Amino acid sequence: MHIRALIIGLVLVSLTATGVATEEQRPAQPPAAMPQQPALPVSLEQALYLIRSTLLSLNDANRTGNYTVLRDLAAPDFQATNTAADLAQNFSDLRRRKFDLFTVALAAPQLTAPPALDDHGMLRLTGFFPTRPAQINFDLLFQNTGGQWRLFGISVATPQVAAQPHPPQAEPTKPAPAPAAKPAPAAKKK
Repeated sequence: MHIRALIIGLVLVSLTATGVATEEQRPAQPPAAMPQQPALPVSLEQALYLIRSTLLSLNDANRTGNYTVLRDLAAPDFQATNTAADLAQNFSDLRRRKFDLFTVALAAPQLTAPPALDDHGMLRLTGFFPTRPAQINFDLLFQNTGGQWRLFGISVATPQVAAQPHPPQAEPTKPAPAPAAKPAPAAKKK
C-alpha cells in the first residue's frame, strides 16, 4: 500500500514537472513577472519520438530493401513526390554499406537547433547522434496532417569522426614494465 502511494506521488510530481499543473498548483505570480521562453512547437519528448521512429523506419527499409512503409507513413505531399523506388535510390549508399541506424534507439540525439516551425508551418528537427566511428547526422522535416506530424523531408549523413584524444594520465609511482610489442592491425578496406 505504501509503495503504491509512493508511485502515485511520483506520477503526480512528474506530471506537474512537465507543465501539466492545475490552476491551484501554478504560482500566484502575474504572467509579466515570469520570464518568457519561446514555446516549442513540440515537446522534447515528442521530438525524440519523431527522430527515433523516423530513423528506425529508415533502418528497417534499408535492411529489407522495401521503402513502402517509410513512404506510406509520410505526409501525402511526400508520398506524391517520392515513390518507394525513389527512396531506395536515395538511400542506396546506406543500404550498400549496410550502415545500421539501430543505435538511434538507444543513444541520445544532440539537437543543433531547437525544434522550430518554418515559414510554411513545417517542423524541422536537425542534429546528430554522437556515434563512433561514424556520426549519424539528420535533418528532418515534418508536416502536420490531421493533427499528426508526418515525414515531409529527410536527410541522413554518416561522416567519419576523428577519435577523441585520451585524457592525460598521471605518471605511475613505480615504473611499469614495458608492454610486449604487438603487430600493428591491418588497415581495413572501405
